[in-house]
Amino acid sequence: MAIQLGSTRLVTEERHLVAGKRVGLITNHTGVDGDLRPTADLLREAGATVAAFFAPEHGLRGAVGAGGHVASSIEPHTGAPIHSLYGERTKPEPSLLEGLEALVYDIQDVGSRYYTIISTMALCAQAAGEAGLPLIVCDRPNPITGLHPEGNLVAPGAESFVGIAAYPMRHAMTLGELALLFRGEHGWGGDVHVVRMAGWTRSMWWEQTGLPWVPPSPNSTGVEMALLYPGTCLLEGTSATEGRGYTKPYEMIGAPWIDGERLAAELTACGLPGVRVRPASFRPWAGKHAGEDCDGVQFHIVDRGAVRPAALGLHLLTTLMRLYGERMSFRLPHFDRLAGSDALRRDLLAGRSPQEILAGWDSELARFLPVRERYLLYPERP
Repeated sequence: MAIQLGSTRLVTEERHLVAGKRVGLITNHTGVDGDLRPTADLLREAGATVAAFFAPEHGLRGAVGAGGHVASSIEPHTGAPIHSLYGERTKPEPSLLEGLEALVYDIQDVGSRYYTIISTMALCAQAAGEAGLPLIVCDRPNPITGLHPEGNLVAPGAESFVGIAAYPMRHAMTLGELALLFRGEHGWGGDVHVVRMAGWTRSMWWEQTGLPWVPPSPNSTGVEMALLYPGTCLLEGTSATEGRGYTKPYEMIGAPWIDGERLAAELTACGLPGVRVRPASFRPWAGKHAGEDCDGVQFHIVDRGAVRPAALGLHLLTTLMRLYGERMSFRLPHFDRLAGSDALRRDLLAGRSPQEILAGWDSELARFLPVRERYLLYPERP
C-alpha cells in the first residue's frame, strides 16, 4: 500500500486551505499523486483555481536539460501563464503574485543540497512572505531515506543557487522539513504550511513508498543515482565527467586520460562501504568529453544502507588528484559553489587526506544536527 503524499492530503483532509482560492502552483512533471494525476488537476477538483504556474530548472514538463534556458509561456490546456523561475528570474516578482491568494509547492527532491528546486522553494517562501501570501508545501518522500545527513555545510557568504543555506550535501530531510528550517532559522516565509505525508517514515527507501518513480530531472535515472549524487556531483566542477551524456550519470565517471583499471584498484583499496568499483569505458554523446573514449569506473551499490556518498565523493576526488593532478582541473566558480566554499578546493590542492577533510566536515555537521532535529516531522520507523 502506497503512502499518502502531501498533495493528496491537501485536497482531501486540508482542502479548506485552497478551496475557492486563486493559487499559484510551483511544480513540474513530478507533481503527481500515486495514480500519476497532476497536482494541478487535484487542485481544480478541490475547488481551487490554478491561476499561474511557476516552473523551476528543467521546466514545467521536465524536458529542459541541466542549466538550459527555461522560458515563460502559456500552459496550453488551461491558458494560465507559466512563469520561469530558472534563468534571469529565480524569485517571483511581486507583480507575478498579484491576484493570488496562496502559493502551493509540489516538486520531488532527490535528497541532495545541490538540487536547485530547494533554492526555488526557499526563494518562493521569501516572496510569499513579502507579499503576505501563505506558502503551502505538499510534502514528499526523500528517496534516499531521511537518515544519515552527511557532508560539509555551505560557508557564510558562499550561498548560491546550488546551496542556498548552511545545510549538508546529503540533508536527510524532506522538503517540508527544510521549508520549516528555512523559516525558523532564516525567516524565509511567513505563513508556511507543510501538508504532511501519511505513512512515511525516515528509514524508507523510495521503493518502499509504493509510489511510481518519475525522474525529477533528465539525469535522475533512479534511486542508485540519487544515492551517489551527493558525492559524485562534485565532479561537475572538474575536468572529469560525472557521466552525464551517457547511460549511468553519477554512477559512472571518467575522462580520456584516466586508467580505469588503476582507478578501480585504488578506490577498492579505500574500502568504500556499500559499493563495489569496476573499471568502465564509455563514450558520452553529450556533455564533457562528448564523442571521446573515456576510461573510468562505475560504482555498483551492494548495500544501500552502508553507502556514504559524500565520503565516497571525497575519496574519489582525492584519488583523482593524487593520480592525475596535472590533468584534474577545476571549473570555477561551479566547483566552489557545489562544495559550499573554496575550502575543499584548497584542501585538495594542498594534498590533504580524506580523513583530515572528513574530520572537518564532521565538526560542521555536529553543529547542524541539533538545528535539523528541531524541524523533523516524521519518525525513524513505524
